[in-house]
Amino acid sequence: MSIPEEIDFEVDADDLSPLAADARPLGAPSLVVDDLYITYRVFGGKRVGAGVGAPPSLLKRLLGRGRTHVGGVTSVEAVKGISFVARHGESIGIVGINGSGKSTLMRAIAGLIPPTQGAVYVSGDPSLLGVNAVLMGSLTGERNVMIGGLALGLSPEEVREKFDDIVEFSGIGDAVYLPMSAYSSGMGARLRFAISAAAVPDVLMIDEALATGDAAFRKKSKDRIDAIRDQAATVFLVSHSLATIESICSRTLWIHQGKLVMDGPAAEVCAAYKAFVKAQDGASR
Repeated sequence: MSIPEEIDFEVDADDLSPLAADARPLGAPSLVVDDLYITYRVFGGKRVGAGVGAPPSLLKRLLGRGRTHVGGVTSVEAVKGISFVARHGESIGIVGINGSGKSTLMRAIAGLIPPTQGAVYVSGDPSLLGVNAVLMGSLTGERNVMIGGLALGLSPEEVREKFDDIVEFSGIGDAVYLPMSAYSSGMGARLRFAISAAAVPDVLMIDEALATGDAAFRKKSKDRIDAIRDQAATVFLVSHSLATIESICSRTLWIHQGKLVMDGPAAEVCAAYKAFVKAQDGASR
């Protein structure tokens, strides 16, 4: 499998236009990531591969770096010395191939994973697409709206007041009264985003939530993210869609093998990342 299959390089004619120069003034730092390291320890013997003479694929070689086997314990260095500062009002994209450490970084910022070394300082309450961990497929979308809203810190009254807006934003209509297990992946992703965007956390992290939306939904999502930023929040977006990153984010971080490779304007970082991935694909052929 070639790496670029993960990435959406194309921009449809009716898709979002690239983000214009963003003159929005930025506020004080909302997040400081200081020399962050995250190392997993996986217990168990080293798995025997396909046998001698079977060379690993390029992707397996990339993902295998940073892993050591000691006495049946595998140490995986998922994040290696990442440092950056985010400010109130910023929208920041995060790109990188699968296994590069993007989601681990977001979970560390959300306080779900303790740093192995270094520190994360957050001004306010972070939300990692707020509700993925608490939504239940066996319950209706209606019940999950309430559960997700409560998880975001809203009161039951506030959730009920926002219910119609959440359903309208998600575009799932009367399906909200069906169990979420009956939803397509796109319907579930849109409802999760709609619930998460109903509150305004100080730091909102969105991991691949827009990947299954059409152009109209991505436009609504961009408008909602802009509104959240106008209320002095910071938004992170993890996505393989470079078109979406460039349309929504003013700044982008490129993570590779757990390290921060590049941090700068979204268009510049996405162009460099696109060139890198194409070069890697050419080398693997």
